[in-house]
Amino acid sequence: MGKVAINIVTGSLQQQETIVGIDLGTTNSLVAIVRPDERMPIALRETDGLTLVPSIVHFDKEGNPTVGNAARDLLVAEPERTIYSVKRLMGKAYKDVSGHAGMFAYKVIDDDTDSLVKIQVGEKFYSPIELSSYILKELKHRAEHLLKTPVTKAVITVPAYFNDAQRQATRDAGRLAGLDVLRIVNEPTAASLAYGLGAKPNEEKTIAVYDLGGGTFDISILHITNGIFEVLATNGDTYLGGDDMDRALATYWQQQAGYTDAELSADRSLVQQLRLTAEEAKKHLTDNAMYTGTINGKEVTVTRTQFDALIEPLVARTLTSCKNALKDAGLQTTQIDAVVMVGGSTRVPLVKESIRNFFGRELYDQLNPDEVVALGAAVQADILAGNNTDMLLLDVTPLSLGIETMGGLMDVLIPRNSKIPMKAGRQYTTQKDGQGGMRISVFQGERDLVQDNRKLAEFNLTNIPGMPAGMPKVEVTFLIDADGILKVSATELRSGVAQSIDMKPQYGLTDAEVEKMLMDSLTHAKDDMQTRALVEAITEAQQMLDTTDKFLLKNRAILSDEEVNMTLGQMQLLREAMNAQNKDRVQQETEKLNDLSRPYAERVMDAALKDAMKGRKV
Repeated sequence: MGKVAINIVTGSLQQQETIVGIDLGTTNSLVAIVRPDERMPIALRETDGLTLVPSIVHFDKEGNPTVGNAARDLLVAEPERTIYSVKRLMGKAYKDVSGHAGMFAYKVIDDDTDSLVKIQVGEKFYSPIELSSYILKELKHRAEHLLKTPVTKAVITVPAYFNDAQRQATRDAGRLAGLDVLRIVNEPTAASLAYGLGAKPNEEKTIAVYDLGGGTFDISILHITNGIFEVLATNGDTYLGGDDMDRALATYWQQQAGYTDAELSADRSLVQQLRLTAEEAKKHLTDNAMYTGTINGKEVTVTRTQFDALIEPLVARTLTSCKNALKDAGLQTTQIDAVVMVGGSTRVPLVKESIRNFFGRELYDQLNPDEVVALGAAVQADILAGNNTDMLLLDVTPLSLGIETMGGLMDVLIPRNSKIPMKAGRQYTTQKDGQGGMRISVFQGERDLVQDNRKLAEFNLTNIPGMPAGMPKVEVTFLIDADGILKVSATELRSGVAQSIDMKPQYGLTDAEVEKMLMDSLTHAKDDMQTRALVEAITEAQQMLDTTDKFLLKNRAILSDEEVNMTLGQMQLLREAMNAQNKDRVQQETEKLNDLSRPYAERVMDAALKDAMKGRKV
């Protein structure tokens, strides 16, 4: 794990190789590069001048995907086949998004478990990783078309608050799109890099990054020392953005034009017209005092002052988040050295004015706020390519490190190119009732199955107290020190039982072998991901079968013969799907068994409650 100068892993990366920066956004995504001749980051533009690709995927009846503007045009006509805001679902379990499931016109599967969400389109099931990979693939193709050269390496940005699972999901999406993701960079860090903040080796600054996009708002407080970005605090609202400004104006016009709610619910094109005209007015009012337009032949008007009054409560909510972030960071506004503006909605004059007044300083807003994150990703990519030696590049891990989980899958705890020293942990549990031990197998590599990776070590965590499956909480921690030594420890949190081992992760691997492992992971990405999805579906199905079996044994008395036979029949169909190794069919049959058995579980709960209440005075 030596120092990295020209490249991140092998030294074989050529100077002229293009590494792109990608902003994978909730609403829009784009690609940027640093041109070798100009040494300045630029967003890649189509011939029509557009840089943004809407983060929308549409599937036709045969399951063929369309991405971007063409998919956005089908949002109204085929909402159930058109997926938007998939970034909100990355690395999430259904219970994480259940409160907002109604916001999505497509079907987000409720399987009432901690497993990652799935999206159903027709008879097929997609993970957010697959859906994001289609967007990334479109960006890759666009870059190759415009640059006239193959693009296989990228830096991708994520929100600062993204957790380990969400970052890993983003990496997997990149790999599935045929991209070697060299680094995952926080969006506020990228925006700062685009303005050259943190570029000087001895610079020390505390900065605020205010990011107001189409559907999300984030405020991040960062401390920069010697090129190292530390996130001091983040705050925000994942359901607040420019779309809400459009909605506020559309509602105002609905009342002005006298449209009833009943008229709107009966005429979806009218709703779209209102929304699109409101968006047009918002943009017009950036440089004008008044807007006049027509909706269905009726004239609508709004002044800048009226618009400001409509959106003031939304801007006030962002200021509350700014106050909370400063409080969490233990700072006053006077201690902030720079304020960086990100996101298309920061063009709104009231937003700029409010933030300028709140922080009491001029804003970094000269770069295109839609592009600034991608531009910063391109700056980071340029550093990794070895073209920018003015900026600091830290030691990194050459290959991902993880452990084996059910079905022989690789669960990555420390992704490749993570800066070291580095610490990461994750909790696991037992698969069987009374299980007293757990084998921890540590692997290095980029493939989804451990059999295709390199085994580093193995040890057993024993003497776990006998508990029902799922009850023990075993925390596995990876710690890489500054010398590249990996220490793996496992602790059962309820009892304190612990075990650990030390190893040198890269021992015995040549640069060529590392390069081959990386290339193999890209070549086999699609097959690997399909295998992983199948193994995960079968694992989930087996757990569902085990749970249902236990339930039938315990609660036979409250079920009719017909219910028992229906359930046994559905269990058999699920087993057949598992034997057929058909992922979509396994997920369909699991979903059917879940739907069938849910009312039984509710009945058992009701019966238990009635028993508990007997003889009690309330």
